[in-house]
Amino acid sequence: MINGSIVALITPMLRDGAVDFASLERLVEFHIDQGTDAIVAVGTTGESATLPMSEHLEVVAQILKFVAGRIPVIGGNGGNATAEAIELTKGLTKIGVDAMLGVTPYYNKPSPKGLIAHYKAVAASTDIPQILYNVPGRTAVDMLPETVAELASVDNIIGIKEATGDLSRVARLRELCGADFKLYSGDDASAREFLLLGGDGVISVANNLVPKAFKAMCDAALAGDAELALTLDTPLRGLYSALFCEANPIPVKWAAHRMGLISHGHIRLPLTELSEQCHGLLLDAMTTARIEVK
Repeated sequence: MINGSIVALITPMLRDGAVDFASLERLVEFHIDQGTDAIVAVGTTGESATLPMSEHLEVVAQILKFVAGRIPVIGGNGGNATAEAIELTKGLTKIGVDAMLGVTPYYNKPSPKGLIAHYKAVAASTDIPQILYNVPGRTAVDMLPETVAELASVDNIIGIKEATGDLSRVARLRELCGADFKLYSGDDASAREFLLLGGDGVISVANNLVPKAFKAMCDAALAGDAELALTLDTPLRGLYSALFCEANPIPVKWAAHRMGLISHGHIRLPLTELSEQCHGLLLDAMTTARIEVK
């Protein structure tokens, strides 16, 4: 069972654009040492859109090697072509991830019928647990709770990362999908409330930078301690906002580089490195979150 504080791990890259596997190994050890409960490997924050499938699978395989069974690894298997998502799913099945996270098909805007057909086809291609991912702000399609409920009847579709920030969906999803269906927040700014309302975990961008503090907040919220969760969450709230001053994962890679977690903040085109006008905003938020900058 995968619960708690889950990092949507960045994929560190060298200046020439190649994956920086030495930094990747350091990141994995950092998260295990700081108490992160699970890793999402090459999800959308991990720049899945710009990694060819062979490289995508190589990075996930290396993360599995570095983790060595100490915490669960969730492989990103999303795509806007069902056939490609199935091919990626089969590759991830072979290398042995613990679960997979599949973003809704983007740009082509499938109907609820299309979403159901897509996810059922992907799930049928593997026996590994599947987590749905709804982020309409990035994909232009909103997977409504009623659609999720139909997919929840598939044996190996075990949960959803819900990133709308709409807290009313927690109760609705729980009502429609049952107590065993996993509900993960994909919105750091509302994650504390999401957990207090009955969510099971958070798949987080900010967790890349503050895993120990974020884990403590998640643990308090999951235990129902609203006062402690608020106290722990408050210093991080500026970070949640600043990390989206430009398109994710531009700011978080810049911040991770400033912390010395990765060798470079390089990001692949069509995204470019963080604009100078965002530097002060992000540095201020990092200071408030008690992050040491090197």
